[in-house]
Amino acid sequence: MELGADYIDIELKVAHDFFSSLPGDRPENVKIIVSSHNYENTPSVEELGDLVARIQATGADIVKIATTALDIADNARMFQVLVHSQVPMIGLVMGERGLMSRILAAKYGGYLTFGSLEAGVVSAPGQPTAMELLELFNMRHIGPETKVHGVIGNPVSHSKGPHLHNAAFKSTGFNGIYLPLLVDDVSNFITTYSSPDFSGFSCTIPHKEAALKCCDEVDPIAKEIGAINSMIRRLTDGKLIGYNVDHLGAIAAIEEGLRASNGAASGSPLAGRIFVVIGAGGAGKALAYGAYERGARVVVANRTYDKAKELASKVGGQAITLAELNYFYPEDGMILVNTTSVGMKPRIDETPISKVALKHYSLVFDAVYTPKLTRLLREAHESGAIIVYGTEMFINQAFLQFEMFTGLPGKMK
Repeated sequence: MELGADYIDIELKVAHDFFSSLPGDRPENVKIIVSSHNYENTPSVEELGDLVARIQATGADIVKIATTALDIADNARMFQVLVHSQVPMIGLVMGERGLMSRILAAKYGGYLTFGSLEAGVVSAPGQPTAMELLELFNMRHIGPETKVHGVIGNPVSHSKGPHLHNAAFKSTGFNGIYLPLLVDDVSNFITTYSSPDFSGFSCTIPHKEAALKCCDEVDPIAKEIGAINSMIRRLTDGKLIGYNVDHLGAIAAIEEGLRASNGAASGSPLAGRIFVVIGAGGAGKALAYGAYERGARVVVANRTYDKAKELASKVGGQAITLAELNYFYPEDGMILVNTTSVGMKPRIDETPISKVALKHYSLVFDAVYTPKLTRLLREAHESGAIIVYGTEMFINQAFLQFEMFTGLPGKMK
């Protein structure tokens, strides 16, 4: 029986009267679920608790409440009601920002959750498929002691992090889950989910710099970069520590590409090279820092010149605008890295630089990994450059994050 948010008291009375009027005893194996769907918001804990009591009073064996997430923090209110419920309860929050409620239902004592039989055919907004719940999110292994991890971003549905980390957790027997977390306000998210159970996060666009300010402590390298891509909750005191391993994953992949083409050599193959970074955000800062550390001559190209100049000054480099990028070729054989979201799905037809300008680069790296072969990389390959996929950076840094999440050994190329 579906009960809307409007006229809830009248509808609950109707339900109560209906059950009371049924003749005879209820069959032993029959359980009645009475549900309420709120398609507008998620009420307060007090209001949700009152609704549970009113639904139970109708004679329902199982209470079901589905609300709508306006912010990812809304899930916490449903979790609080679930974990304290004295009756069998299904508590779900609809929409992409409510996805975590569907996956973590078992952790907080939910009676059951819902999954569609096939992608795109859903009975409520934000519903994953049953196959995703079982195979991607390892639903059968989630319990009260499961540690929660995830990638904080906006957008975030494209992330391959859940595929990699959940498979790794399962293969090593680590009791953890890794979720896509659509976050609008990092500070609010961290404040809401501050319990030890929320033990580690990856950070992606556009939150790498804002997340740094939410940490209790920041690793010196991340502080130097001015952005983080990882947050780990320390077991001893519950403090949140920020790290940045983006530069390690990306630089390792770029150096490997150069060595594969030019052969092994002592020192870094980046030493003395012009290293052009497109973008001055969190990933741009990490790559600029990593290249500077290897002895490259860093050039920062950004839409806002002042931000490019600020970053370039920190690594002894040069700043240019994006408009200048197409005409910047002081020498051939340069390295180009894109750290912006240009070319990311769904903007797959876009590129940050003209194909003509790509002939001056010997290697082009794109931090975008959905799609794997971006327009930038495709045109760079056609221009004769070595190309390095964003997946290489992603996999390398994911190994390092796995070690931080679990304390188990990972492996990086």
